[in-house]
Amino acid sequence: MGSALKNKGVQPLLDAVVSYLPNPSEVSNYALDTDKEEERVLLSPSRDGSHPFLGLAFKLEAGRYGQLTYMRIYQGLIRRGDTMVNTRTKKKIRLSRLVRMHSNKMEEISEARAGDICSMFGIECNSGDSFSHSKTSSLTMESMHVPDPVISLSIRPESSNDIEKFSKGINRFQREDPTFKVHYEEESKEVNPGYTTGRLSSHFCRQLFPEWESSI
Repeated sequence: MGSALKNKGVQPLLDAVVSYLPNPSEVSNYALDTDKEEERVLLSPSRDGSHPFLGLAFKLEAGRYGQLTYMRIYQGLIRRGDTMVNTRTKKKIRLSRLVRMHSNKMEEISEARAGDICSMFGIECNSGDSFSHSKTSSLTMESMHVPDPVISLSIRPESSNDIEKFSKGINRFQREDPTFKVHYEEESKEVNPGYTTGRLSSHFCRQLFPEWESSI
């Protein structure tokens, strides 16, 4: 069922991460310059805010207060109340709330700097979207490579009355997880979702559908 789900070996793994892996300032991270045929640009790990802000939304989660977006800050800093821009959609977003997650507990923070992972509410985006402070910024983070699915299922709602709720659930999974891919089979009129990360994710998918009150 998965070591994380059963909480097996999680603490030793986290201790090893702290003991053996480099801290963010010791790692070279690169962005792509879309104005220069996606030329790689070395980002600064400096935490003094002297370089333009660039962050990556790497995880989405439906929470009590709406969509919770996890973001890694790769360069610069972001403060509560700042306006940032989604480099994919060019939409401006005002950051009204900024938190740091500790398991299922939230800590309100006023700013996040290069190397930090923070969370925010009310941000409409997809996993893998990059954010900057300026619409004119040509920098974006590299998109994640997602291999072909290793397992897939054929699913459909038990009742035609559940089609709308079923569609909302499927769309949410696609927005939250880039490893979740969907193919609609015309002949059988069934949705074939597939995960690139193994059986646990598919099991998780089946468990989450009751949240949308849709039987499959």
